Amino acid sequence: MKDYQPILFPYAYNILGSAEDARDAIQDVLAKYYSDAREGIENEKAYLIKSVINHAINMKTRRKRTVNQEVWLPEPVATESADSNIHLKDILSYSLLVLLEKLNARERAVFILKESFDYGHDEIAQILSITEEHSRKLLSRAKTKLFKPAENIEHKVLDERTSALLQNYIGAIRERDMGKLETLLAEDVVFYADGGGKLRVVRQVCTGAAEVAGLLELVYHTYQSKSRFQLVEVNHQPAFLVYNKDLLVTCTVFDISSEGKILQISTVVDPDKLKNIQQGL
Repeated sequence: MKDYQPILFPYAYNILGSAEDARDAIQDVLAKYYSDAREGIENEKAYLIKSVINHAINMKTRRKRTVNQEVWLPEPVATESADSNIHLKDILSYSLLVLLEKLNARERAVFILKESFDYGHDEIAQILSITEEHSRKLLSRAKTKLFKPAENIEHKVLDERTSALLQNYIGAIRERDMGKLETLLAEDVVFYADGGGKLRVVRQVCTGAAEVAGLLELVYHTYQSKSRFQLVEVNHQPAFLVYNKDLLVTCTVFDISSEGKILQISTVVDPDKLKNIQQGL
């Protein structure tokens, strides 16, 4: 029996934004597939991809109806081994996953299949049981919700320049140098925090360089001054994993502009979203 888990994981995860939910979706589909009669299925891989996508859409729709918290951030996935694991390359950037929460589940699926996996509208229509015209309309609607005209959707990866920037960032916070910290932040920087309804966070959303800098200084010197920070790559973007002794308590993902300014800070403290980050697919 072929191991389809790594192949199916990016499809499910990019729609659901949760590694744990993605694995559940794949397990549900595979369990049903191998327990049912499979006559007439000519392409096993294509059939399973279609099944996982539609199951993930249904799961996402149900979750949207039940999750009422103001901020919901995706579960981070370590992508530093993407060069050796071809399927990790299909994981979307973290900031784009955050943006995709603006879409309904079907718009999200069409956008992902077209823009990330390069499916044609004829293929998408077949997978989602819709017309090609409907697929095109869903993609257009998704792009309108997501982006301003001509907006660049590429995100900065972890390299020497971003590493130096983030070391300066954490150094400025430690030294309470708010002037220096504000120079590293974009004027309209946005901070998000997701405690998953299990942990209280100081603020769920904060905007603007001065306010965000003040919040970062408060959080660090109240909760993190004795913590260990590890710079890693998460969803193809730079991130800090924050440990209290050996316990991972926070994952903070950064969106950085080509000019070297921090545009967005997404802080995950929900323990359920942190427990799998260092596990493989």
